[in-house]
Amino acid sequence: MSQLDLERFDFLREAAEEMGALQARVIPADLIVVEHHVTLKCRSGCRSYGNKLTCPPHVPTPKEFVKILKGYSVALIVKFPSPAQADDELILSISRSWLDPDSPKETTEETTRFWSEYFTDATLILDLMLDLEKLAIDHGHAFALAMVNASCRLCETCNIKNGVCLNPTRARIPEHAVGINIKRTAEKAGMPIRFSISGRAEQMALLLIE
Repeated sequence: MSQLDLERFDFLREAAEEMGALQARVIPADLIVVEHHVTLKCRSGCRSYGNKLTCPPHVPTPKEFVKILKGYSVALIVKFPSPAQADDELILSISRSWLDPDSPKETTEETTRFWSEYFTDATLILDLMLDLEKLAIDHGHAFALAMVNASCRLCETCNIKNGVCLNPTRARIPEHAVGINIKRTAEKAGMPIRFSISGRAEQMALLLIE
């Protein structure tokens, strides 16, 4: 795909930057890295695994998603700032410390605060990505679809028992849930993310465009 072809979608990049994105780039969709081992992280201690319709095993597998991805030609990759912050030592084990019932009370309170800020911000970012999705659709890209960094928080309890999403127009699948290695994808896009986190967290999002 030529640079000229990518520049046709600059209106999306500019819109993302106006919304407060740290960085945004239009990339060929074949730069998106999908790897089967990514979803192992979902199975390894994530509270959302099996409990949300936007998370495994209720979403396409990496193998299925690779086939789906072939229907898209470009993607907008966006990096947003997050207010979530923790000290350098705690951030190295921010998930484990949050989930571990034996964590000291002070640690649990600090990690709970971090994740509360992170997930609240993730919901705001979802709304921004939905605006970008609509903008792409309005420009004739009917199958444009947003993907976000964090698991869905639109309902207090997901309607998993009945298997029907109660917010189908807003709920979106996290990138990692279908095997996207967002770290490698961001590197290929020329906008690497920090890992381990230092200072404030950053959130990544994708908009797939056919």
